[in-house]
Amino acid sequence: MYQERVSRLSGAVVWRRTLEDPEVRPVLPDGCMDLLWSEGRLLVAGPDTRAYVPGGPARRWAGLRFGPGTAPGFLGVPARELRDRRVELADLWPAAEVRRLRDRVEAAPEPATALEDIALERVAEAGPPDPLLGRLVAALDAGRPVAATADGLGLGARQLHRRCLSAFGYGPKTLARVLRLQRALALARTGVPFAETAARAGYADQPHLARDVRELGGATLGELLGRR
Repeated sequence: MYQERVSRLSGAVVWRRTLEDPEVRPVLPDGCMDLLWSEGRLLVAGPDTRAYVPGGPARRWAGLRFGPGTAPGFLGVPARELRDRRVELADLWPAAEVRRLRDRVEAAPEPATALEDIALERVAEAGPPDPLLGRLVAALDAGRPVAATADGLGLGARQLHRRCLSAFGYGPKTLARVLRLQRALALARTGVPFAETAARAGYADQPHLARDVRELGGATLGELLGRR
């Protein structure tokens, strides 16, 4: 069972999941990073460039999914160092601090809310995220070309690439592909035919959509929708 709600932290989502279904559903690239709790462990899920299939014996999970580009400021670690990785929070922060936070989450009635509280406190100390990142995501999510996006932000191509690596874990072209995939999934889940989904999401045609979904999602679009 999976449940989520909008977080009090701007742009974030709080979620919890109990692995009761024998079918393991892949986690698809979405431009985000997560702070995770699972049965006595605190972890960080870095930005994905391909579908991630959860494994291991843990059955209970809770998480805070940060908005695209906002987690590195919370963690104090560039996103590129965590790309396609799941790491222990103690590998990034002092062990004593992580033990204290873990005990706090374990003692809370709802671990997901405790993670949210921790993030709110730390973000308040670190200050707001770079507003340029929000403009960047909005432009790419609207289907604007990378070069035009860089020009609109007053950045050179290399500057934009460096900013993206630090904030998102990969370059702007990969970020644009990931955001386009999420647009396509959102459309297809509402019943929009695949050919129309491809056109509205910004693909050249339906075969282009099929190739991108397979490369990023590890399955066909129909299979992904069936696993929702």
